[in-house]
Amino acid sequence: MRILADESAAVIIDLQERLFPHIHDHERLLENCRILISGLQILSIPLIVTEQYSKGLGTTIGPIKNTLSDYQPLEKTSFSCCDLDSFMQQLNRFKRKYIIICGIEAHVCVMQTALDMLSKEYQPVLVEDCVSSRKFNDKQLAVERMRQAGVIVTSYESILFELCRVSGTEQFKTISKLVK
Repeated sequence: MRILADESAAVIIDLQERLFPHIHDHERLLENCRILISGLQILSIPLIVTEQYSKGLGTTIGPIKNTLSDYQPLEKTSFSCCDLDSFMQQLNRFKRKYIIICGIEAHVCVMQTALDMLSKEYQPVLVEDCVSSRKFNDKQLAVERMRQAGVIVTSYESILFELCRVSGTEQFKTISKLVK
C-alpha cells in the first residue's frame, strides 16, 4: 500500500509550551517535527494543528508556530482529536484517506486519535520519530499497540520521500536538503 500525497493530510497534535520540555528527547523531537512539517508544506499536504487545553498547557511551541505557514490551532479538551466536531469536519473536508500523525503524548492523545481514525475508516500513518511521551516506555508501548491495531508506522524521512514519489523534482531537491 503506497501512501500518495494527493490522498494524504496531516495532524500535529499538542506540541505545547508547558508540556513539551518534559517530553523524552524533546530536542530531537522538535527538530524531527520541524523537518516533517516543512516537508509536508512543500508537498502541499493539508495540516491540522491541535492544542489540548491551551489555558493550562500553553499554545503550540514557538519553533513549530514559526514553521507553520498557516497557524490556526483547534482547541480541544478531549484526548482524541476525533471527539472534536470541528476537527472531524475539517478532516472530512480534505477528503483524504491517509492521515499523517505527529505530536505528543504518544500514549494518550496520539494513540487515542489514531485508534479512532481507524474506526472512522481513515488510515493513520504514525511518524514514529515525530511522536513521544514524558516516559520512553509509554511511547514504546503506544507505538506497538497502534501497530498491532493497523496503524502504519514510519519515519519522517521515509514518509517525505514516499510522498515525493520521484527524484529530480524541485520538491524532491528541497526535501533532500531538509533531511540532510
